[in-house]
Amino acid sequence: MPETVRTAPKTLAAASIAVGCVVFAIKLLSWWVTDSVALFSDALESIVNIGAALAAFVAVSWSQRPDDDDHPYGHHKAEYLSAVLEGALIVLAALLILREAAVGFLEPRPLTAPWLGIAINLCAGALNAVWALVLIRYGERHRSPALKADGRHLMADVVTSAGVALGLVLAVVTGWSILDPLLAAMVAVNVLKSGWTLVTESVGGLMDAAPPEADLSRIRRAIAEHCDDAIEAHDLRTRHAGRRTFVEFHLVVPADMTVARAHVICDRIEAAIRREMGESVISIHVEPPHKAKHENLVKV
Repeated sequence: MPETVRTAPKTLAAASIAVGCVVFAIKLLSWWVTDSVALFSDALESIVNIGAALAAFVAVSWSQRPDDDDHPYGHHKAEYLSAVLEGALIVLAALLILREAAVGFLEPRPLTAPWLGIAINLCAGALNAVWALVLIRYGERHRSPALKADGRHLMADVVTSAGVALGLVLAVVTGWSILDPLLAAMVAVNVLKSGWTLVTESVGGLMDAAPPEADLSRIRRAIAEHCDDAIEAHDLRTRHAGRRTFVEFHLVVPADMTVARAHVICDRIEAAIRREMGESVISIHVEPPHKAKHENLVKV
């Protein structure tokens, strides 16, 4: 793998820590200016963002370690562990926000300098939005669960900031201070949903869940288009582990086909799959005609 591809995820993960610290400082300032429960809750979530960025950095660094005797299939699943942790942290942030919202309901207090606080908080939200899109796009392009999870985590924070800003505007315009904790509670529910979704998806990766149907179709097409002279292909199984894809299937060939010819076909199929899926570990079991199942799951 090119060195630039290896270092880019670590660089982005490290930059996320710095961005998280800057955003936290900005949000803390907006809370200090307004004494808003909602803004304080938003700042609390940013502390979780910093912890999640640290976890992503460690996971990305660990996942890029080369295969060894103890881990012959690589360390890529470390990213799923980070994604599970981030999902749990998002859930924790939502619970903390709900707690602060409850305090706000019981002890409502007036806001000070709300417009300045809103403006400051929106600046933090804009910074988070830009960085979240960078992480999500890179994570999807290079199949990095940790970076994609970090980006989705930040995007949930953007939703939080937008909801908080809207709530404060309504509270100032209407004079209903109860809207401050109410909006904080509503945003917390949305953040809770985001965290739960992230946890379930990451656990699926750890449990070797099947990849999306779109990926399966690309693999099937690669096999079908590059296995001339074979009789059929069946028993296709595949999974993702971070950026690496594992593919295995049986390829039935004519009885008179030489080993050398079968090997050429397998090499051609492997190259086609790697063009489609990137870094892959492929295992093809060549079988004689009587092993055909006549169910040909991959048409050839």
